[in-house]
Amino acid sequence: MTSLFNIKKVAIVAIVSALMAISANAQWAGSGTTTVSVTVAAEAAIQVTTASTTLTNVGTIFNNYTGTTNFNYKVRTTKVGGAGSVTLEVTTDFSPAGGPSVGTPPTAGDALSYTCTAGYGTACSGPLNSSTSAATNVITFATNAHSAAAGNAGSVAWTLTDDPTYQTGAYSATVTLTISAT
Repeated sequence: MTSLFNIKKVAIVAIVSALMAISANAQWAGSGTTTVSVTVAAEAAIQVTTASTTLTNVGTIFNNYTGTTNFNYKVRTTKVGGAGSVTLEVTTDFSPAGGPSVGTPPTAGDALSYTCTAGYGTACSGPLNSSTSAATNVITFATNAHSAAAGNAGSVAWTLTDDPTYQTGAYSATVTLTISAT
């Protein structure tokens, strides 16, 4: 003898199973859609392609030392109110002691100065003196700036005063180039 409770239970299970089967079959079709969305943000990247820049003086005695650092960059700034830049800073001054110095030059007027080129954006108007205490401008980017997809090329052309008070020897400094975009 089957109880009324068991009959109701079997009936409920059968109804739920039928609804699930109908629901599952209703989701399958010959095609379907989805919405794909993305938020594109301001971005910037830089690659210094001259790993070691040698400054040389050619020609006249006590002619200033010169050399060039090359780099590639990509940038995208915000379409309203965006901006960006490439800057440089001498993060480690010349060493060892006795030679040139950006932070404390041996003679007033000694400088590691530079001019800039930019494949995209506005290159610095120089020559500018580099600094050990603050980043200085190389390239600026305006609102809604977009470099080439493959990137653009830029350079920094250096000039270092050839001061006769420098002791002979090899000296090196580290310069950090930084790119930013908002």
